[in-house]
Amino acid sequence: MEEIVNRVAKSPLITLDLKEFQVAGERVFFDLKDWLFQEMILKEKDFRAYVKEHDWSQYANKHIAVGCSVDAIIPNWAYMIVMSKLSGVATDVIQGTLDDLERRIYTDLFRVIDFTGYQDKKLVIKGCSDIPLPEYAFGEITKCLLPYASSIMYGEPCSTVPVWKRGK
Repeated sequence: MEEIVNRVAKSPLITLDLKEFQVAGERVFFDLKDWLFQEMILKEKDFRAYVKEHDWSQYANKHIAVGCSVDAIIPNWAYMIVMSKLSGVATDVIQGTLDDLERRIYTDLFRVIDFTGYQDKKLVIKGCSDIPLPEYAFGEITKCLLPYASSIMYGEPCSTVPVWKRGK
C-alpha cells in the first residue's frame, strides 16, 4: 500500500494571511453632520460650543475618520479643530471615510514591515478569512512583495491562482 503524501505540507509555499497583519483598535466615523444646524449649515459659535463640551476621551485608543455624511459645505477649519482635539487621544485620525481610514492603516503598516524575509520565496496570499479584510490590502501587499518574492499566488495552498512570477 502506498504511503499518502501531503504535498501541500512539503511544498515550499509560504502562506500569508492578511488577518495576521490586522491592526487592532476600533474604527469610528466621527460625523460632523450631528453638529450642523438642520444638518446643512455649520454655525461657528454653536460648533465651537460642541467642541468645547464634547467628551474627547471616549476616542482613546480608537482609529477615527472625521467626515460628514450629508451634503454640506464644511469649512476646512472645522475639520482642523476636530482633528486637533482627537490628536493625542485617538490612535490615529484622518479626514475622510472609514474606507479611507482602513486604506491609511494598511498603507502605514506595510511601509514599516520588513519584507526581506520573503526574498526568493513562493508566496500564497490567503484568500479567505474569518474576518472582513479590505480589498485594498490585497493589492497593497502584492505591491510590497514584488521586489522580494519569486512568485505570488492567491487562494489556498491546495488551490491557488497565479498572480505574478519573476522572470528568469
